[in-house]
Amino acid sequence: MPRLATIWRLGVKELYSLRADPVLLVLILWAFSFGVYGAGSGISHELHNASIAIVDEDRSQLSARIRDALLPPQFQPPELISFAEIDPSLDKGRHTFVMVIPSRFQADALAGRQPAIQLNIDATAMMQAGIGSGYIQSIVAQEAARFLGTGSAAAPVGLETRIAFNPNLESGWFTGVMEIINNVTMLSIILTGAALIREREHGTIEHLLVMPVTPSEIMLAKVWANAGVILVAVALSLWLVVERALAVPIAGSIPLFLSGVALYLFSSSAIGIFLATIARSMPQFGLLLMLIVLPMNLLSGGMTPIESQPALLQHLMQAVASTHFVSFSQAILYRGAGFDLVWPEFLAVAVIGMAFLTVAGLRFRRSIAAMR
Repeated sequence: MPRLATIWRLGVKELYSLRADPVLLVLILWAFSFGVYGAGSGISHELHNASIAIVDEDRSQLSARIRDALLPPQFQPPELISFAEIDPSLDKGRHTFVMVIPSRFQADALAGRQPAIQLNIDATAMMQAGIGSGYIQSIVAQEAARFLGTGSAAAPVGLETRIAFNPNLESGWFTGVMEIINNVTMLSIILTGAALIREREHGTIEHLLVMPVTPSEIMLAKVWANAGVILVAVALSLWLVVERALAVPIAGSIPLFLSGVALYLFSSSAIGIFLATIARSMPQFGLLLMLIVLPMNLLSGGMTPIESQPALLQHLMQAVASTHFVSFSQAILYRGAGFDLVWPEFLAVAVIGMAFLTVAGLRFRRSIAAMR
């Protein structure tokens, strides 16, 4: 039976070892501060400051209204160019969008002949191209309807949109919080795995083996010490970076979220222990880390919704604790869900975590036995 006092003292030793490792300390600091802030403020999924040019061969009141409707912050002020400048402009990357308004555009519109506007798009800027084309199509349709006096009466059905949880569709509200969630998985695996490999490389694991401690006590000490560091870093990152620096409102209970993080950390830390028993050096551990962490972050629902993935992959990812962790984290932080709604996800994380911890413990025990 593991002794709590021994686990506590071994965990304190782990904290001293971590304090003496400046590389890992800088990684933790960067991941939960500048990494989160950069993801929340630097990565934007909205159309912003897109460059657009117009070839206005009509020079009419309607074409001027369309040009004046392309306003900041979505677009830069439109530049008037000639037809011969279209290809050079797109080839050199000066403009993402080039709109060609043909001659007699206004006259044909007034006559009901439905004239067409050509929109040339540089699709190498893929996100701006996809979002911007929709913006431009909507702007052109609205300005034409207002000019012709048709308004919106021609639409047989009116769609009243109500956007919940993120009414302004600010991508920073999503990316900043998700960066914390992804970093929890990455750092918990790195810290616990690196702690074990560091013991092996420095030869201090042999010192532990001659002491009256069991492999379970050694493993649990590494898990709680590194999990505790990450839990404190998550709490500070939510408070200082997300709520203060990025001004992202947190809808739900932060103590409930941190309780879920603590529960999940036992599962992800066990993965770090397991990988460290397989790898013989830090470079090998880094390669294994890429094979595990990247798929977990990509397929757990943080970047791609689970329901958008193939059915087989959806079923497979239900056996991974990070899927349930992302699910209840989003429910608590974005939608303000209480424990009555997220307890099934907490239970799934606990069951999967115990399974991972058991497997990692058996593997760690074998590796310790082989060294004696």
